[in-house]
Amino acid sequence: MVLPFRFGVNLLSPVSRAEWIKKCRRAEELGYDVIGVADHLGMPAPFPALMLAADVTTRPRLNTFVLNTPFYNPVLLARDVAGLDQLTDGRIELGLGAGYVQAEFEAAGMPFPSPGERVAHLEHAVHTLRGLFADPEYQPRPAQPEGPPLLIAAWGERALRLAAEHADIVAFTGGGAGPDGRIILADDTVTAKKTAYLRDALGDRAGKVEFNLLIQGLAAPEERDAALGHITDNLPMGFSGRPEDLTVLLFGTPEQQADALRRRREVFGFNYVTVLEHNMEKFAPLIALLQGE
Repeated sequence: MVLPFRFGVNLLSPVSRAEWIKKCRRAEELGYDVIGVADHLGMPAPFPALMLAADVTTRPRLNTFVLNTPFYNPVLLARDVAGLDQLTDGRIELGLGAGYVQAEFEAAGMPFPSPGERVAHLEHAVHTLRGLFADPEYQPRPAQPEGPPLLIAAWGERALRLAAEHADIVAFTGGGAGPDGRIILADDTVTAKKTAYLRDALGDRAGKVEFNLLIQGLAAPEERDAALGHITDNLPMGFSGRPEDLTVLLFGTPEQQADALRRRREVFGFNYVTVLEHNMEKFAPLIALLQGE
């Protein structure tokens, strides 16, 4: 069973109010189903950016993609999430991650927890949010029953198990990240193991939970060699496979890239595809080719 395609764009550049409005409206015009905002220092602040996006668009859902959960007190976070969902008439998807960039913790004057500690905080936050939103007396009351759909970004087994238990959407990061924030891209063999592990953990929820893939790069045929030069530092040690086998990259014509996404949905289950802001226009022809499938 495959779920219908959905398409999101993650907006990353802090700009003026007028420019932000223009970007959000352009994303809607191009057919994106979701407008996402990341949670990194130096990028747009997620909650005010999404509130403005809601004001100037009508169709796309709005997603924190993803919150650096260890930065937040879960009870205070619940208030902001519920308030945002209330004031956007239930258009929010809540994306949560464990955080991975050590320099951001240091810039915030916070200790950088171990991977296990960061996932433990994520788990605590998920339980707190779910519990508060399930309480009919909780205020502010989110517009969506029991709160917004929950997206959890995961790659390691502990985070994948947490996502299997609680997430409505699982976002696969496409590789492991070091403290410097550099992602080591996974090939299809590794991705197959990760998605199979999650499907097993989901049990009877398999087929109901969306699988998200964050596309890191798209290259037309004439751009292939230049694109490969940009990812040298992100390749697995000793990688000798085809670049086309790196799951988060797309190569070829729009038709070839659309076919690659169809295969990745069939093989791995990725129905919800997100691109980064600089690829928003470039990816749009694929939306036209895949929309409704």
